Amino acid sequence: MTVQLTSNQVWEAMEKEVFAVLGMATAKGEARTVGIVYVVHGRKLYIGSNRDTWKVRHISANPKVSLTVPIAKRLWFMPWMKIPSATITFSGTARVLDPKETSPDVLKLLYRGMAEDPERVANTAIIEVTPEKDFVTYGVGISLMEMRDPNKSRGRVSVG
Repeated sequence: MTVQLTSNQVWEAMEKEVFAVLGMATAKGEARTVGIVYVVHGRKLYIGSNRDTWKVRHISANPKVSLTVPIAKRLWFMPWMKIPSATITFSGTARVLDPKETSPDVLKLLYRGMAEDPERVANTAIIEVTPEKDFVTYGVGISLMEMRDPNKSRGRVSVG
């Protein structure tokens, strides 16, 4: 039996994290991934980047992306014990925005107080990711003991 999660539970779990792995394809169709820092706002994820990075170029050419959010699992009394991370994975559509096209609320969250400096924001782009269809989860919303059983660890829920 798979874990029964709600869309809200998955969104709440993603809001607590800041790091994810963004998957995309080059213009030639070659797979690429990159670690990113993100914020959640209005059921979308936002990523800040320099305007001239390859991820901005690849997403401009092909907006279909995947994103995986790892969620560290730890035993506080045995921090040396290696435990697999829980994960939230989804596919979606990304678009590259100029900071001027982005809400001031998103810029404040993303740049953590540095958005007021026009020089700092001038050469940046904002990547907006809209999740589609389902979240696929592993180990989200269950205990470490339950996580030992792959059948109990897996989940799938509509992005809502």
